[in-house]
Amino acid sequence: MRHIALADGSEISVIGQGTWHMGERGADRAAEASALQLGLDLGMTLIDTAEMYAEGGSEEVVATAIAGRRDEVFLVSKAYPQNTGRGRAKRACEASLKRLGTDRLDLYLLHWRGGVPLSETVEAFEALIAEGKIRRWGVSNLDPADMNELLAAAGGNACAINQVLYNPEHRGIEFDLLPWCASHAIPMMAYSPVGQGGRLLRNAALEAVATRHNATPAQIALAWAIRHPNIVVIPKATNLDHVRDNAAAADLSLSPADLAEIDTAYAPPKRAVPLAML
Repeated sequence: MRHIALADGSEISVIGQGTWHMGERGADRAAEASALQLGLDLGMTLIDTAEMYAEGGSEEVVATAIAGRRDEVFLVSKAYPQNTGRGRAKRACEASLKRLGTDRLDLYLLHWRGGVPLSETVEAFEALIAEGKIRRWGVSNLDPADMNELLAAAGGNACAINQVLYNPEHRGIEFDLLPWCASHAIPMMAYSPVGQGGRLLRNAALEAVATRHNATPAQIALAWAIRHPNIVVIPKATNLDHVRDNAAAADLSLSPADLAEIDTAYAPPKRAVPLAML
């Protein structure tokens, strides 16, 4: 599994594991944890979750998956916007840590921007670092204007990552946000990299490229996203074959002809567009 480096020199797997919708049904939790464990075995050691997912249920699934393996994992969770200010951030983080069965997060993210000033969130997250509850912090769903405001805040340049929606159907970040983050040495984490609802994976261009590579359209979508050296992806999978496919996508290399075919189906942005979110 390939890795990319964060600003502090630590490395994260270029393909990680998402957990949105995990933990919603008690009957599925054992299978979900097993899928995450297989992903760890295959080198997808970044696991992303959030207090919002199943209202903490996803974090509980992750706790099962990483029991006895915590030091193998780069563990990420996200806080509701209202929980990222003075006072509430510590309580929210401690609740996530309890559900996850650990004493620290490797990365703690603002899930999306809310009413708490970004400067206050930076202050709260830096306090969590000082207490040893998190090792670094970042953001999610922030656009270029938000990022400029963040970096203008005291300590804002410590932002480790920006997690955003990115796949061939949603590639607006390529116009401004992706180059902005690259110029500031802030990696990006792509959620929903294989789309939602299956429409992307039925696209004729992705199917044609997949056939040439003896791969699946989902693998092509992952390889397409991580062609950028500043991007990691966090696909979610509960089917064990899909987990294996996700890990194998790290070894795919798309040709200029492959990329051109995908560009024809999903044109690159020619102007700034509002940041897409799910």
